[in-house]
Amino acid sequence: MLETLRRIVLEVDSAPTFQAALDVLVHSVREATGTEVCSVYLLDERTERLVLMANEGFNHDSIGVVSMTFDEGLVGLCASREEPINLQDAASHPRYLYFPETGEERYNAFLGVPIMHRRKVLGVLVVQQRDNRRFGEGEVAFMVTLSAQLSGVVAHAKVLGQMEVVRSSRATATQTYQGITGASGVTLGRAVVLYPPADLEQVPDRAVEDIDTELALLKKALESVREDVEALDERMADTLMPEERALFDVYLRMLDDNALGGEIAERIEAGNWAQGALREVIDEHMQNFALMDDPYLRERMSDVRDLGLRLLAQLQEQEAEETREFPENSILVGEDISTAMLLEAPLDKVCGVVSATGAANSHMAIVARALGIPTVVGVGDLPITSLDDAEMIVDAYLGRIYVQPSRVLRKRYQAIIKEEQQLVAGLDAYKQREAVTPDGHAVPLCVNTGLMADVARAKDRGAEGVGLYRSEIPFMLRERFPGEEEQRQIYRQQLEAFAPRPVTMRTLDIGGDKDLPYFPISEDNPALGWRGIRITLDHPEIFMVQVRAMLKAASGLDNLQILLPMVTTVSEVIDAVALIHRAVAELQEEKEYEVTLPRIGVMVEVPATIIQIADLAKHADFISIGSNDLTQYLLAVDRNNPRVADLYSSYHPAVLRAVRYVVGEVHRVGKTVSICGEMAGDPGTAILLMAMGFDALSMSASNLLKVRKAICHVPMQRARELLDRVLAFDRPELIRAAVEQEMTELGLIDLVRPQNQARSQA
Repeated sequence: MLETLRRIVLEVDSAPTFQAALDVLVHSVREATGTEVCSVYLLDERTERLVLMANEGFNHDSIGVVSMTFDEGLVGLCASREEPINLQDAASHPRYLYFPETGEERYNAFLGVPIMHRRKVLGVLVVQQRDNRRFGEGEVAFMVTLSAQLSGVVAHAKVLGQMEVVRSSRATATQTYQGITGASGVTLGRAVVLYPPADLEQVPDRAVEDIDTELALLKKALESVREDVEALDERMADTLMPEERALFDVYLRMLDDNALGGEIAERIEAGNWAQGALREVIDEHMQNFALMDDPYLRERMSDVRDLGLRLLAQLQEQEAEETREFPENSILVGEDISTAMLLEAPLDKVCGVVSATGAANSHMAIVARALGIPTVVGVGDLPITSLDDAEMIVDAYLGRIYVQPSRVLRKRYQAIIKEEQQLVAGLDAYKQREAVTPDGHAVPLCVNTGLMADVARAKDRGAEGVGLYRSEIPFMLRERFPGEEEQRQIYRQQLEAFAPRPVTMRTLDIGGDKDLPYFPISEDNPALGWRGIRITLDHPEIFMVQVRAMLKAASGLDNLQILLPMVTTVSEVIDAVALIHRAVAELQEEKEYEVTLPRIGVMVEVPATIIQIADLAKHADFISIGSNDLTQYLLAVDRNNPRVADLYSSYHPAVLRAVRYVVGEVHRVGKTVSICGEMAGDPGTAILLMAMGFDALSMSASNLLKVRKAICHVPMQRARELLDRVLAFDRPELIRAAVEQEMTELGLIDLVRPQNQARSQA
């Protein structure tokens, strides 16, 4: 059966159209199973009906006509139960339903298997036979395996808008899609679908008649695109910081004669016309990047494709879409929304971004966060081609998209948006207040930074320092490792902005989901691979340049703290501390800068550090918990994976108990401990962390005032009582409910209500 399965999957994958793939499927399955009938029913989400899309054995005219709800027929039973239905005498079952359109004879044996994708039913695969028999375990296993393979094909077709189902009703239902948060927030607007300016895949090869003419066309196209990029860079000069605009320099370098321009010219000189030469070069680069299976290289792949399409548009002398209208509250939607596509839109009218591909830390998502635009990426099953001008809700707290929302859903989200606006306005009063509880306990609040755009917001909101500076972001926005002087200037800006308050700079934390385009790391399991301190200790030349730059940047300010990421053993801390001491000694000998040894901290991100925290604390000056990664590793949940992202919860009892244990152990050996990440920035979990005794909380600047307000209104004694109560619970939903009840009684539910109301809409 395994060989048969492989053959069927190969035939389906190689079919020229989706409908052809379904026709091949039913024919092959009917033949392989020796049954009289094979059918595929697919879900039409607008009518919530399962529609017969392909069949062999019934009347062909019934395709697209026969449909049923989840409450009707054996097919509906299979879909509603989300499990195989195997019947020896189908007609005797109370849910049996006869459709005259099929011309169906009496088929006794029935086997239906649901087609599932990310916990959603996409359809049902059915085989039927006249013989009165029950299908064997091997046959059921074969159908289940085939259905699992088919689910990816169906989901992909849905994304491309290829599921041409017959709709018997004009009524529409709210459609819900799950992705990954790129930039948090909630918005409601109308979709504006962005397509690439041209289609490279359709360009044929063509023998060149006049090489010089084709080269001239290429030169003109390169100049036009270069001018467009330079104009875009200039337009955003007052909106984005230099490091955020680094992508434009990347584009310009890629257009050089030594890069894409030169490669295309070589293909023209070899005999292909300009458009065909362009397609060849872009295809080659795309194939090379795709083989590397690296998230940040995929971002570069997106940039190469974007440039290729722009060049093709110039070569084809396509005019810009002058008539394209962007309504107020436009939500940009596309297969792959690039940074350039976002910034070319009228930003005063853009309220959200939804991309079928992309990662939470892509360049586009970073820029969207800087601009404060709610963004959801990785919405893999989004039917892009049918969304233009559709009303949409973007819930970027949950990474969720609602298309054609119901009146009730729309009204509730409008209330959420209004409350958020009122909340932001009401929080201004807390900009200059200290975070002190009503019973006199002060809780220092710091910010997480990575871009200079974060600094202005943080200072405006009264941040008491930087609890986490993500030093990898300047590395991510370049095409090479920045030099020592480049790094010194970047770090100096951060340190000067907050002096004399402390700035905790994390050493280069790449690997996992944060690879650099010029330093590719290919691993089967990157989350458990070569990342963080493991990389920098293996490359002391990179580590030493960065540490020297940090030490130089802190000269005369003395507010630098260095934080070591992804630590798992005491020996890593000892080795890293030794290198930092060496860097201090070198700079003191050089006498160009006055440097002193900074405080050195260890990040708690993996379970191993929890067990050995007292040992690690003895070798460090302070401890900082990275709550995002620690939660991810404790729960074995990749929060960038939509299939399991809903299992990720800061309210999980294991997370809260682990964090409290760390605080107690660190304080027992006389060291300080802080926490950064989503837990610190959520007012609900922040009051639990306060009760645990953290010495500082560090969060995004956007959450600073919310957390400060919560602390100013929650007495420490009451927070400790709440903590003791919830730590006895065994489920995250019970803990969350208890915290929300407490916030309601204190009149603070408005601080968490937008996220929680949104969560209840699914």
